[in-house]
Amino acid sequence: MTGGTSNSTIHCEDGLLLPCWRPLDEVLLLDRVGRGFVYFFILAYLFIGVSIISDRFMAAIEVITSQEREVSVRKPNGDTQIVVVRVWNETVANLTLMALGSSAPEILLSIIEIWAKKFQAGDLGPSTIVGSAAYNLLVIIAICVSVIPNGEVRKIKHLGVFIVTATWSVFAYVWLYLILAVFSPSVVEIWEGLLTFCFFPATVLTAYMADRKLYKYIKRDYRMNRRGVIVQAEGDNLELANPDFSGLDGDHDDLKHEYIITLKELRQQHPQADLGALERMAHEMVLNRGPKSRAFYRIQATRKLMGSGDLLRRISERAQSDLSEVKAELQRESGNAEYNPTGCKVFFEPAKYTVLENCGQFEVTVAREGDLDTAVRVEYTTEDGTATAYSDYIPAKGSLHFEPGDKEKRLTLEVIDDDVFEADEHFYVRLCSAKPAGALGSPNLATVVILDDDHGGLFRFDQQNHELVESVGTYELKVVRCSGARGRVILPYWTEDGTAKAGKDYEKIEGQVIFENNESEKTILLNIIEEDRYEKDVLMYVQLGEPQMSGASLAASAEKKKPEERTEQEKVAIMGRPRLGDISRAQIRIKESKEFKNTVDKLVQRANASILIGTSSWKEQFIEAMTVSASDEEDQKEPSTMDYVLHTVTLFWKLTFAFVPPTDMFKGYLCFVVSIFCIGVVTAIIGDVASHFGATLGIKDSVTAIVFVALGTSIPDTFASKVAAIHDKHADASVGNVTGSNAVNVFLGIGVAWSIAAIYHYCKGGAFIVPPGNLAFSVTLFCTEALITIMVLLLRRSKLVGGELGGPTAIKYATSGFLVFLWLFYLVMSTLEVYDVIEGF
Repeated sequence: MTGGTSNSTIHCEDGLLLPCWRPLDEVLLLDRVGRGFVYFFILAYLFIGVSIISDRFMAAIEVITSQEREVSVRKPNGDTQIVVVRVWNETVANLTLMALGSSAPEILLSIIEIWAKKFQAGDLGPSTIVGSAAYNLLVIIAICVSVIPNGEVRKIKHLGVFIVTATWSVFAYVWLYLILAVFSPSVVEIWEGLLTFCFFPATVLTAYMADRKLYKYIKRDYRMNRRGVIVQAEGDNLELANPDFSGLDGDHDDLKHEYIITLKELRQQHPQADLGALERMAHEMVLNRGPKSRAFYRIQATRKLMGSGDLLRRISERAQSDLSEVKAELQRESGNAEYNPTGCKVFFEPAKYTVLENCGQFEVTVAREGDLDTAVRVEYTTEDGTATAYSDYIPAKGSLHFEPGDKEKRLTLEVIDDDVFEADEHFYVRLCSAKPAGALGSPNLATVVILDDDHGGLFRFDQQNHELVESVGTYELKVVRCSGARGRVILPYWTEDGTAKAGKDYEKIEGQVIFENNESEKTILLNIIEEDRYEKDVLMYVQLGEPQMSGASLAASAEKKKPEERTEQEKVAIMGRPRLGDISRAQIRIKESKEFKNTVDKLVQRANASILIGTSSWKEQFIEAMTVSASDEEDQKEPSTMDYVLHTVTLFWKLTFAFVPPTDMFKGYLCFVVSIFCIGVVTAIIGDVASHFGATLGIKDSVTAIVFVALGTSIPDTFASKVAAIHDKHADASVGNVTGSNAVNVFLGIGVAWSIAAIYHYCKGGAFIVPPGNLAFSVTLFCTEALITIMVLLLRRSKLVGGELGGPTAIKYATSGFLVFLWLFYLVMSTLEVYDVIEGF
């Protein structure tokens, strides 16, 4: 445009932060195009910057909405337990902070534009919101539909929440048209602006109510989410209708089941690996496949676009640290860690001895572990139990000296034999004190049981109830012989089913154990079958039969005689024949490993890869900003050339926003405040540059907004939704969040901005004028296409397709093509209306 003053003049006004590029008069066409290219590249670079700081903002939001607390849960039987409760309801978090995080640039642009134009209506902010809504609903969903692998579908799980947010998203733009062209044409009154803002909490409330109706298993509106925590805590005392949490959301139990199945598969693949290594690998796999938040997908997309690497590469490190923390926590909870100031301890090993009455002398072992470089002296003494000193044993008292390097010492004790038939008796040996102080360990009391050698004995299990874990493999069930140990005795036994079934939970056995003369203890080997069930609790039984003396015995022949015909020796023999004791039937309870169950519980709570997006220090942030990482999800270990290029281009923004406080400070709130301030500054610059760009090339603000600004601010969400569509089992993260964001954009971005402007003009005695023309036409067109899109998505839930995303190849690409056509039609028609090619409102 070299001829004519009007064609060579750029009609541009200084922005809030950036002045116009001068001179504005007599600008040659080549110069004008050159300026346009410069503005375009600056605008693109600013979009990169706002994406990076928006991700810091999303990370803060993720930390805030992931906060948990412990509450006391009362079970129906009156018992209480402590459970972890999430403070934020997921639906509320997605519609408030998460939606604000992903839409902050559009919302702030609308508010800042009002301020920059001295509370006069502008086209850039509102048109960006409508244009972004059209892009999100049409283009992003089109991409999500087509990227699903062939033969697969993704279906919205929480359809009620989707319908509510979809309804509000359409109503928001219908309402926008009503206040522009129906209620008070060309004027926005205070009540219209405030009511627009009030629709935001109404949206959140109705979506929350729809979400609550989906879960009916827990009283007082509590449910368990995919991260293994109860969501939406409002009180400190809960009462659970289902204390086992079975049949709730399903995701918690599914995650546990997935963890256990994964562990079982890894055990088969790596039979030589220890349990700790298998648990780490299982946790890493579950983290890879586990639930991820909207913030995770958004930040993952931005990092890969900016050469900052794949977040999933952190999972291996995270899995190892998680497992170490869990093991340490379980050890603290079980109280296994003991404080020993001397660095060594002295104790009995073992703590129980069984001896025959005729054994005479025997030795008791005292062991030492820990620091062996110092000398230790320990005092010991015997104490009466049912056995009495000088009648049943010789009392002893003395000391043991451990020289440096000594690991154990032995002390000698003596029992007294007599010819009187007696029941089993016992006495004690106690370690009294040690020098240096604190070296006395546990057990410091040993029990010595004296068996009478004049009786065949009573045969019994050492205890009636046994509890074992299914992973034990082979369990040794102890059978003891007390009150005598004379003769060779055969003892039959067999297993019996309870709730545990032979062949499924254990191997059925039937046999006998043989006690030789003076033998007092035997074991029965039980083979337990491991099922890898999470909450296993079944019973089986082991029964002892009548003991029999091996070979011919005086007692056996005496029993055949009449009592009056028995000799005195035969009477004594009958009195001393072997018998069953008081515990002849053992109950075996087979459960899952408590440590394994606790490990699963705690790891499931940590099975959320979204926590990877947080930072703990400025040092970590600067190291991350300076580091180039491979962005390929495959086995690429070294960054590519493109990774280095992207890192170099974005390094300025990375270093600048590394000064934002880490998310671990003040529970993420400080990062939240600083990030939103930074977004506001960058967005203000974007508004100025976009306006200057349009003025330079003769493009009106409303067209610049729907074509360039809306597209630039939505690119990270595009990639985030694409990744979510591929990796998530459901379509909620990729489709459901679009409708919620579109509604929030209007209610916050336009509601707040227009309320401020309406109040300002009312105080000045004037009115806030908003011409309905371009915006009303664009809104009407979008509402029509939004209704068509929602109907298409709902029709795809039929048996023909089976879900909103994916499906048969032809239908999949036909849906995507149709949605892209609707978007292009929206752009073309809106642009033609702006330039008066077609008539609007």
